[in-house]
Amino acid sequence: MERMTCGVRQNGMMSSRHVRGMVVAGLLCAGVAGCGSTVATTPASVQAAQPAPAVGCASVNQATTVIIYRTINSIEPNRAGADVTTQRKTALVRALFNDLCQVVAHPYTVKGLIHCPAAFGLAYTGTFYDGTRKLATFTYGASGCQNVRVTAADQSKYSMVTGSAASAAPDLETDMAAVLGLPKSAVFIPTQQLNPGGPNKPAKTLR
Repeated sequence: MERMTCGVRQNGMMSSRHVRGMVVAGLLCAGVAGCGSTVATTPASVQAAQPAPAVGCASVNQATTVIIYRTINSIEPNRAGADVTTQRKTALVRALFNDLCQVVAHPYTVKGLIHCPAAFGLAYTGTFYDGTRKLATFTYGASGCQNVRVTAADQSKYSMVTGSAASAAPDLETDMAAVLGLPKSAVFIPTQQLNPGGPNKPAKTLR
């Protein structure tokens, strides 16, 4: 009888040690698991801070399509017409987008009088896309004193295409013609006359 009682007490003492060991081990495992979950989980505030996809001139290398409208408002505005061109050749689209961005990135500051060619009201307006996502819109006044405006995210940049702005985009006219699939002479109206010296000097014809 006594041996049986003694055996029960001994088993009870060993069970207590096992219980304490299991509790400590459980706490350690919980601590390790907690650390692991903190590292692996990205807080919602960090996820919300991810930048939005680029638009405007920061997205030149994302452009895949441009849709361009050509309008002429000359002396007879009732005869004004509009042509539309959609270009999906990525290299051509991005070259034109880059040219326009280079112009507005080097805005020309007017100093004194400027003698402009005859203005026929020829203008190009268009939109650059990445698939179906709009990246930027632009206007390009192609007669008179040429000018460019690029707009994205409700912000616009503008410059006349002369001086440093023209030097920054020397291929603008060529790239515009390539996008439209037309010779330059057709893109910028039959001929333009540039008078660099005022009304008393002969004009230079650009073709």
